[in-house]
Amino acid sequence: MQLYEKYKSQFDKHQVNTDLRTAHFMAQIEHESAGFKYLKELGSNKYLDKYDTGSLAKRLGNTPEDDDDGIKYCGRGYIQITGLSNYKELSKDTGIDFVTNPELLEQEPNAIISALWYWNKRNLNIYADKDDIKAVTKRINGGYNGLTDRILKLEKWKTLLNIS
Repeated sequence: MQLYEKYKSQFDKHQVNTDLRTAHFMAQIEHESAGFKYLKELGSNKYLDKYDTGSLAKRLGNTPEDDDDGIKYCGRGYIQITGLSNYKELSKDTGIDFVTNPELLEQEPNAIISALWYWNKRNLNIYADKDDIKAVTKRINGGYNGLTDRILKLEKWKTLLNIS
């Protein structure tokens, strides 16, 4: 609850302004950050190399001629913003240069702003309003990784926010 209370004005600014939206948002970022512990994707450089080749690299806007894009633009922030395209768009929209300084996403205020930005850009309130955790998860994760944990976290947040 501390994170939500601390950044309530940012939540309101990004229309994460109902209990159900907040519960969905908090459940997702709690899962993505392993309980609010990690603001940078876990994995060795070899693991992060997956973002440098093939269709995944192309989808993320990482350039094949730059072997370091996968490492430099790995998942960061509470929602794990990933890829050069996302870093560029986030930088443009916030006025903060995350492309040159990706580590700024590992600072709590930027981590929450980037997560709310991503949530808003992907219109996730629509799915939260329908209480559709699978749709929210798919749009954040690209699949259903950790769905069981996300469901448990959503139930926890609904209880904390007194949603029946």
